[in-house]
Amino acid sequence: MKKGKKNIHTSAGNNVISPREDILHKVVEDLSSPASYESVMHRSNHEMPMPSVEVLTEVVENLRAVLFPGYFGTSELRPETMKYYVGSTLDQVVRLLTEQIMRGLCFACIPTKYKNCAECQNIAHKMTLDFISRLPLVRHMLSTDVKAAYIGDPAAKSPGEAIFCYPSIQALFNQRIAHELYKIDIPLIPRIITEMAHSVTGIDIHPGAEIGKYFFMDHGTGIVIGETTIIGNNVRIYQGVTLGAKSFPLDEQGNPIKGIPRHPIVEDDVIVYSGATILGRVTIGKGSVIGGNVWVTRNIPPGSRVLQTDFQELYYENGAGI
Repeated sequence: MKKGKKNIHTSAGNNVISPREDILHKVVEDLSSPASYESVMHRSNHEMPMPSVEVLTEVVENLRAVLFPGYFGTSELRPETMKYYVGSTLDQVVRLLTEQIMRGLCFACIPTKYKNCAECQNIAHKMTLDFISRLPLVRHMLSTDVKAAYIGDPAAKSPGEAIFCYPSIQALFNQRIAHELYKIDIPLIPRIITEMAHSVTGIDIHPGAEIGKYFFMDHGTGIVIGETTIIGNNVRIYQGVTLGAKSFPLDEQGNPIKGIPRHPIVEDDVIVYSGATILGRVTIGKGSVIGGNVWVTRNIPPGSRVLQTDFQELYYENGAGI
């Protein structure tokens, strides 16, 4: 008689449940319990699905091709065909983005704010056109960022290298787009767009942050810039810098109070070196330099130099000082 593996499954006529079936049954019952999924389940409003990360990625890449023509999208552009290419690409952006904004509005639907879905559709279309009208300004701001990257980094051989290769420009591209959507009060979509760049570059900039011209983040990895941060013109920061908030106040129910200014104001011509942490609604005055790895929680006057204490070489004998 052949020896074989013991069959743990019973015949069709036998009602005994195998260990595998028993485990699956228990897990399905647990995960299907309202008490288990209540706090993590999204229930679609008006049968409208969530915004699509894939479609928003396509929107961002189309915008990148329009605002940086030749570097992204088709590389065979000529001045005589530019209008056709830009017009065709933006027409596609309008169609795709209107649908995604509609989904975002439904995700954050407030029944008392909008009367019906048809009204939301019209609002989404108007929001999209409002955003499209801001693209010349976005390109202008990005052009100053490219110049700042080229001037601020001796390793950059050309402005084009910064456009095509630098994580700073990629993160700023997404943030400047998202910021314009944020200013129009479009829900969810701006945050998705900035998180796309965050996941790729390691640079975390909230779409609400206000950033002036000629902004450069050298290296960039680990930079965090909070929602209510205000950054002036010609500011340069390095990897690992945090422009963050201190602990924030709670309301009577113990919930965090939203929307209050809680992040730093960085004035023009400031340099913040790697690893520095600046917390709270403090102002870093014009022309100041914040040294590496320092911790700042108070206002810094214009023209200041905030550095670590000088290195001291100390000697101990027989374990003294430990």
